Order: sequence, then C-alpha cells, then structure tokens
Amino acid sequence: MTKQTKITIASIVFLLVAIIDVYAVITQNKSLEIIFKPLLMTVLVIVYLLSVKKPNFWLVSALFFSFWGDVFLLDKVNYFVFGLASFLIAHIMYIKMTTKFLKKESIVKILKTAIVFVALFSGVLFLIKDNLGEMLVPVIVYGIAISTFGTCVLLSYQQERTTENTWLLLGAVLFIVSDSLIALNNFYSPKPLFDIAIITLYIVSQYLIVKAMIVKEV
Repeated sequence: MTKQTKITIASIVFLLVAIIDVYAVITQNKSLEIIFKPLLMTVLVIVYLLSVKKPNFWLVSALFFSFWGDVFLLDKVNYFVFGLASFLIAHIMYIKMTTKFLKKESIVKILKTAIVFVALFSGVLFLIKDNLGEMLVPVIVYGIAISTFGTCVLLSYQQERTTENTWLLLGAVLFIVSDSLIALNNFYSPKPLFDIAIITLYIVSQYLIVKAMIVKEV
C-alpha cells in the first residue's frame, strides 16, 4: 500500500468519523458521541503523521490536548474545567507553533492586529460575565489565549499571504468562533443549534490547521 493510499484512507475515515459525530450531536445520541468524539483527533493525528516526514511537536501536542478536551467535555457538568484546561494548553501549543513562522513586528502592529480578537472576546465576556461566578478568571485566561492565537495567525498571514497561511487563519478563526459559541451556550443562552455549530466549526477548524501544517512541512 502506497503512502498516498494510506493518507487517502485515513482522510476518508476522518470524514466518516466527523459525519457520525455531528449526527450524534444533532440526534443527541450520547452513546454514539462517546464513541466517535474521541476518535476525531485520534484519526486526524494519524492523517497528519502519514502526510509528513518530520512531525511538528507543537501541532501533535495541540492535537493530543484537544483529544483530552474532547473527552472531558463529553461530561460538561463534572469535567468542564478539565476540558477548558486541556484546550487552553492546546491553544498554547498552537501559539508556540505559529510564532515559529513569525518575523519580528512592532508593538503597534501587534496591537492593531489583536484588536479584532480582543473585541470579539470582550463582547462575549460582556454577555456572559454575570453567569460565570468562580469561572470568571479561568474564562478570562482562556480568552487571552485564544485571542493571542488568533493574533499570531493573522500576523503570519499578513506577513506571507500563502494558501497554507489562509487555511491556518481560517482554521484559527473558526476555532475561536466555536469556543465563543461554547461560552454563550454554557453561560448565556443554551440552544441546540449552538451544539451543532460548535462541533461542526471545531472539526473544520482542526482539519484546516492540520492541512495548513502539512503543506508547510511537506
């Protein structure tokens, strides 16, 4: 079996797992979700490892902690904080990964680039702050992390407008939107539609980030 065949098979398996997991969320089939959600990052990392000669440590680490975030968030009532912590570490890994591609920029340019992400986070925080209670500080820390990730990726795109940087930017933005919807769903106004949007955006975002890194490293 050739390398490309293995990659194709793994990619098809990832697509099937993603479709089933989204279906599980839509139908609120928790048993199905418990099986397939942990498989998302497991299969995606296999796709990545098959596609590159020298894996990026930071990306693999981010996917590893995303896996644990997925597992913990299967039980939001008891393990939400652990899920949040896992995804916080994943975002830190993504920040570390992205900064490796950045050239030096002025503080003014960095602050200008950060405005859009800070504005988004501030808007979400304004809506949910009254319902956060003891989660206020963890959510603020998490918001700073995802805003930093978005800023780094947008800076990278501004410095080099390549196809892979476009995928990376889109992946980061979708990830941030997905996280924002999680915040709104848990601390502002729960809606079944949010659950569907969250998982769909999350899957697409992680895939785009991996796809971008494969192109960068091949």
